[in-house]
Amino acid sequence: MKVRSTMTVVPTLVACLTGCAATATAPAEQAARHFYLAVESGQGQRACSLLTPEAAESLSTGGQTCATTVLGLDLPGGRARDAQIWGDEAQVRLTGDTVFLHHFPQGWLVRGAGCRPRGERPYRCEVES
Repeated sequence: MKVRSTMTVVPTLVACLTGCAATATAPAEQAARHFYLAVESGQGQRACSLLTPEAAESLSTGGQTCATTVLGLDLPGGRARDAQIWGDEAQVRLTGDTVFLHHFPQGWLVRGAGCRPRGERPYRCEVES
């Protein structure tokens, strides 16, 4: 009898842990998706509002606004493949990109997008803070 109840508990526990992890990363994944939806629909101002202040400022160069610059970048986007969270930092891997986010009181904001791995060196990002 004990073996049967233990076998029932283990799959339930595994399912809960898997679901809990997916639930914890959902807000970061959603923030990355909203950023890319804004870019893809030509809403530069909205896209910039989803960036950290430092990342938005880094796109306001050469007399151009963040809203204009972000729409001119070649940001590949794609669907979320996986996400990881470390405290206030998150990484969301999309099919065509890697996005880095930071958690603020108002939620997750993008601090790096259009990021490509470079082996042992840090990622190279089109948008970065």
